[in-house]
Amino acid sequence: MNRSSSIGPSARQGIAAVEFAVCLPVLVLVVFASIEACTMVFLKESLTVAAYEGSRVALSPNATAEDVVARCQEVLAERKVQAGAVQLTPSVPAAAEPGTPIEIEVTAPCAANAIIRVWFYGGTTVRGSSTVMKEY
Repeated sequence: MNRSSSIGPSARQGIAAVEFAVCLPVLVLVVFASIEACTMVFLKESLTVAAYEGSRVALSPNATAEDVVARCQEVLAERKVQAGAVQLTPSVPAAAEPGTPIEIEVTAPCAANAIIRVWFYGGTTVRGSSTVMKEY
């Protein structure tokens, strides 16, 4: 004999309500965690793109550190990245000798860029970088 056939309709609804109450928080957590993970992937990609765009500016003959930082900040603003910081090595790209690697590192804190301010990423800082070689 099938046990579910001996349970009345109101008891089945009660069981379904309990299952829903148990599963819903887990489902909501998975959805929000997925959204946050996608946000952090976008943040990482945005920092890498900003560093790449900054390295393109750094290769110009009369490039200054201000030009490089301005281009990186422009890309970060377009992508709505908050609290981004740019570090350039060497600090004066125009004075670098040919063959010198120029490295640009762009960082941003996860907490300032998260959609939901939760403990998920804590005080983590995401980094994106680009290294190019001075040619002339």
